[in-house]
Amino acid sequence: MADCVFCKIRDGQIPSTKIYEDERTLCIMDINPLNAGHCLVLTKAHAATIYEAEVVDLQAAVATAQRVAAAQRRALNPDGLNMLQANGPAAFQSVPHFHLHLIPRWTNDGKGFDWKVVPGDRAQMMKVGEKLRAALGGGH
Repeated sequence: MADCVFCKIRDGQIPSTKIYEDERTLCIMDINPLNAGHCLVLTKAHAATIYEAEVVDLQAAVATAQRVAAAQRRALNPDGLNMLQANGPAAFQSVPHFHLHLIPRWTNDGKGFDWKVVPGDRAQMMKVGEKLRAALGGGH
């Protein structure tokens, strides 16, 4: 897409720090890292969100994420790793081009993503589960 920042990075029109590239994916350093080693895995094919992306591109992105995560572990020895993916403004997606965040984490690094564990309403979970099963076509 002509005005997409990640497509411009893919096409070499905007500089980036590339970490890895293959036929379907590109991994770059995030220019606003949460922690040292924060990378983004992009699909080369433009798709705004997971809803528009081709399954083969999603599979390639996860495979690249695993490869880069292993390199992050070898190079940085983090205590953990967040793999995050956002879709749409309500989910805080800032660039409308499918991407995965790979964020090395260290115990007590002072960063967020923690939320309180609150038991769900069982009746509501069952109702929503039924809606999801129906939307999936009844498959198990």
